Amino acid sequence: MKKRLLYNELVKYLNHKNSLLITGMRQVGKTTLMRQVYEEIKEPKLWFDFDNPLDQKVFEDEDYKVIYKRLIDMGKKLGRLSVFIDEIQNFPEITKVIKYLIDHHSVKFYLTGSSNFYLKNLFPESLSGRKFLYELPPLSFQEYLYFKDVVSLKEVQNFTFQDAYKKNNTFTHKARIAEYEDFLTYGGFPEVITTEDKDTKIMVLKNIFASFFEKDIKILSDYSDIRELRDMILLLVPRVGSMLDVTRLSSELGIDRVKVYRFLEFLQGTFFIRLLPRFSKSIDRAVAGGKKVYFADTGLLNLIGKVSEAQIFENAVINQLSSYGKVSFYNKRNTAEVDAILDRDTAFEIKLTGTQQDLSRLLVLSSELGISQSSVVSKRFQEKQGFLSPVVF
Repeated sequence: MKKRLLYNELVKYLNHKNSLLITGMRQVGKTTLMRQVYEEIKEPKLWFDFDNPLDQKVFEDEDYKVIYKRLIDMGKKLGRLSVFIDEIQNFPEITKVIKYLIDHHSVKFYLTGSSNFYLKNLFPESLSGRKFLYELPPLSFQEYLYFKDVVSLKEVQNFTFQDAYKKNNTFTHKARIAEYEDFLTYGGFPEVITTEDKDTKIMVLKNIFASFFEKDIKILSDYSDIRELRDMILLLVPRVGSMLDVTRLSSELGIDRVKVYRFLEFLQGTFFIRLLPRFSKSIDRAVAGGKKVYFADTGLLNLIGKVSEAQIFENAVINQLSSYGKVSFYNKRNTAEVDAILDRDTAFEIKLTGTQQDLSRLLVLSSELGISQSSVVSKRFQEKQGFLSPVVF
């Protein structure tokens, strides 16, 4: 079974004292990834799934010494104990046990959790310095190509964004555009990508969406909250690539602005959507102002509602860029805009068919912002300097 790129980062820290925590949407491959790390560990090692109440019970004791003795007995062999726990958000009390076992018995923990919304308050300050936190997103396009055997693992591991410019040619574009269309349509969930039948792909996506409602939104115990959240997701679909107007969303949903903000925080914390911040020359000011909304996976976006080809393309490119660094957008008093700025130093305009006029306008805005690198990402290949195909990064 193929390994996600994050695997290579995790195995660097097998001997480090800190726990390794993997977060991300359901079905992005967290459990599979952790199983692969599990196979790398020599005994003693233990696996627990906190979707199973019986596995939770192992850690339910006020005396943490008793819990440690129980784990040692289960491990059966002497040596540093490695404990793998899947879906830790189901048992918040585990953090105190983890702290104790790390500090007093050097137990190594490998953990997964499906929501930053849960996890941000799950780990107390006392665990600061005792964990390395990683986010596992849906597959990037480069990982997608690897999973489809188009490129080698070594190519993906060594790839940097600057390599995209070297591969930006007609040959590469034509060789990969069919794969890219599939990526736009069905997204980057591993099971969807490795499924060949198109109808089955849709069924898998439906199951992923259903799982989100069955498990991740259980924190919203009020049925009306769940219904309102569903309605807000539907309202966000046609707003993809647009700045959010919270007041208007509040009016259309018939709920107050505070609740809209809470829902947005929840959807972002469960990795369902991505809220793109506004760029500012002042980093302090960058956190203020309206944000643009995108979905974490274009397959889910296509499943949930109807969007234009341009919206799907822009959403995909924003997700692609986000795998290389922090992405923001620039809006000049609603008169001019830069679609994406990567790590505050590279500007992008995203177009189905990029034109020289698009590039000229982007260069002017980039100059005003003090940004030296600019490219128009054009879905339809333009063999000119300053244009970039989406299939090369």
